Amino acid sequence: MSLTAVRCPTVPLSNGLHIPILGLGTSHRGGYCHDAVVYALTHCGVRHIDTAKYYGCEEKLGKAIKESGLPRSDLWITNKLWPGDYGYKAAKKACLDSCSEMGVEYFGVCRAIGVSNFVIRHLEQLKEDCSVVPHVNQVEYHPFQQPSQLIDYCHQEGIVFEGFSPLAKGQVISNPIVCQIAEKHQRTPAQICIRWSIQNGVVTIPKSTKKTRVQENCEVFGFQLEDDDMTALASLHDGRYVSWDPTNVE
Repeated sequence: MSLTAVRCPTVPLSNGLHIPILGLGTSHRGGYCHDAVVYALTHCGVRHIDTAKYYGCEEKLGKAIKESGLPRSDLWITNKLWPGDYGYKAAKKACLDSCSEMGVEYFGVCRAIGVSNFVIRHLEQLKEDCSVVPHVNQVEYHPFQQPSQLIDYCHQEGIVFEGFSPLAKGQVISNPIVCQIAEKHQRTPAQICIRWSIQNGVVTIPKSTKKTRVQENCEVFGFQLEDDDMTALASLHDGRYVSWDPTNVE
């Protein structure tokens, strides 16, 4: 069962917009494939794409979106600025430049504002310095990395929690508990981890450059993990990061 058969649920933001709970991530270092993006949009029902200026694929993504034939209004596109673009004028110019690169009118300029890799003290500082509470906080999230205090804080402040690297860059799919639950449900370990994340209410953005994996990652709405499954997966937290640890970033 795919996203074309089961409509992807959305999560409400504090400004009234709704973000699809499942998206397709992209990255630098080979994390983009034109055919896979087009396939995700046209065959898997994906309507949420996550990228960043730093990834260097804005123009390519724009071509993929155009090739899909989908109207901009049907898509949720997340882009991220690099620290060199911080500051009002620089950020505004960077947003406009990214829109031009992708051939879109907005993501962006700017219907919703989010942050990435912010821990509680970063969000507290932001609250002191800014007038707008971010609508989304995107951080690493998988069974090995479950920042429960940060999640609780985001919920308390009306910030949607979004998780990247739901498969821990492949480290989690060989875990015996994950494999046991996958066998029980006749699903793949990747599907179990993505379903677990979604079932926890986390906006989840797995990435893949292979069509078959993209489709597999999207087929997570036709089954439900049981309470004991969720508990077992929650027990896997060991605090490891597979990307980088933002805790001590000033």
